[in-house]
Amino acid sequence: MFIAKDFIETTEGLKFAVVANGVEQNKVLCFLRYVREADGGWKKYPTDAANALLRAQYPDYLYYSAQLDAHLHAVVLDNITQHYRPTQGLQAILQRAFKDSVEQDLADLALLFQDHGVDLTQTGITGSMLLGLHNPASDIDWVCYQRDVFHHCRRVMPQLIEEGHLQALSHQDWQDSYHRRDASLSFADYVWHEQRKMNKALINGRKFDLNFVNPSVAPVSGHYQKIGAIRFQSRVVNADYAFDYPAKFTIDHDDIRTVVCFTATYTGQARTDELIEVAGQLEQDENGIKRLVVGTSREAQGEYIRVLNV
Repeated sequence: MFIAKDFIETTEGLKFAVVANGVEQNKVLCFLRYVREADGGWKKYPTDAANALLRAQYPDYLYYSAQLDAHLHAVVLDNITQHYRPTQGLQAILQRAFKDSVEQDLADLALLFQDHGVDLTQTGITGSMLLGLHNPASDIDWVCYQRDVFHHCRRVMPQLIEEGHLQALSHQDWQDSYHRRDASLSFADYVWHEQRKMNKALINGRKFDLNFVNPSVAPVSGHYQKIGAIRFQSRVVNADYAFDYPAKFTIDHDDIRTVVCFTATYTGQARTDELIEVAGQLEQDENGIKRLVVGTSREAQGEYIRVLNV
């Protein structure tokens, strides 16, 4: 079973981040993140460079998902040589001698969570640490696979910060995060939304993020077609799935039932009964049901969710 936040490696020496549960047309939906260089090392590729490389050298990995009506990357199952699972990656690090300060910080974070009742078997590590490609400046990307475990981690973080075991992000940390995300919000708006999510902090001065992935969510069924860009205001009537992947907000709108978000920038962005302004791509399925999608591209330029009644 392939789950979002997993990684896969191909016969050509390409490492892809899995972006959706399951498979479509015998392919894993994903996005290229690392490429093996001639000297055997690995180079991280940003979005534009990843697309350009695949177009030039591996066009078969460029894929149009009819179900999502989106262009992304996909790898046929026969081309996968390794499957990196976050749960296994975390346990592997915790059960051996730590190689560096990054792994030590990860172990310290795991112990803090465990001491506060978090079930570590329902958690994992993704990103560069899962692949063993981290460096001294790397962040920690923590994954939770049960909703209650994820929210448990969020609830204990303020206490851990108050006790001095964790640290809140500094102004410079928020500046760095803002520029990296390149969000279509002002810096003040970005920080206000992020601080109340309580899914980011520092462990020994190292930034970490909490992510929730629901492994029981089936691949997208049905086919969506884009209608066009749209922006409007509406009230959130249910935000129970605000931190899911993709995040989902049920809204009070005459024509559009939900806002679905595929970018972590706006995951957990709003709460039930809040008035929001949203900008994204309007989509419609074969039954005429409409949804607003935020994050139709990796950077989601011009797409956002912003709370208004604050």
